[in-house]
Amino acid sequence: MTDMSHKKSPVRLADLDLTTRIDEQDYETRLADAQTCFQQIHQAYLKTSDDGVVVFEGWDAAGKGGAIRRMASVMDPRGFRVWPIGAPTGRDAERHYMARFWERLPAEGEIAVFDRSWYGRVLVERVEGLATEPEWERAYEEINAFEKQLVDGGTRIAKVFLYIDRDEQLKRFEKRLHDPLKRWKLSFEDFRNRDKWDDYERAADEMLARTDTAWAPWHVIPANQKKFARVAALEAIGARLSTGVDLSPTPLDPELEARFLRETAG
Repeated sequence: MTDMSHKKSPVRLADLDLTTRIDEQDYETRLADAQTCFQQIHQAYLKTSDDGVVVFEGWDAAGKGGAIRRMASVMDPRGFRVWPIGAPTGRDAERHYMARFWERLPAEGEIAVFDRSWYGRVLVERVEGLATEPEWERAYEEINAFEKQLVDGGTRIAKVFLYIDRDEQLKRFEKRLHDPLKRWKLSFEDFRNRDKWDDYERAADEMLARTDTAWAPWHVIPANQKKFARVAALEAIGARLSTGVDLSPTPLDPELEARFLRETAG
């Protein structure tokens, strides 16, 4: 069995303070600092061959996409990939549920972001009856072992869960409905999921309790204010991915500088 003796009392979604806010000036300052940190992490990984995995989970319309966009906007796409994860189809549906995630893991020097992830087995697949109880019960240990393998191999893992309440979600659905550029994000499935809100909350609480490990802890963030949730998520990810990494910039190569000076001298 996986050693969970390090664990404190698990976070319950109902206990989150959803009134948490941030003012505009603080938001702009912290966002800029977080984005600078990601640039430093990215250049350090390219130098050290470290790699990182970021997992975003949470409620529909909780702000996962907005946080990912702020992260991606300062990253070099040659070493940064975002994987939007939906229901498995085709060959993926016929294989072990973890197979498609192994194939999307980062190479040395890269960072891979999963917009939803292998946790679908113990969330949507559990609630919707797409996995049997023995399958999703077994998945907690499978997931912990998977993440332990990655960390033991040198991969840093950051996991974020964003949570909003029913009223806030409905307000965001309304904005999507009336915004032609965001309407594509809203589907009948989003409303169907609201009918099973309590089931999803129970599943999420159990997931957080059973997969919050020393090697891959969860960062659970109240997200009723998008800006607070965004900077809190990015700061948590940055702290996790930079742990033990030298973020100092690459020293100037004197030969490269000399070559530049010759060029400018004509």
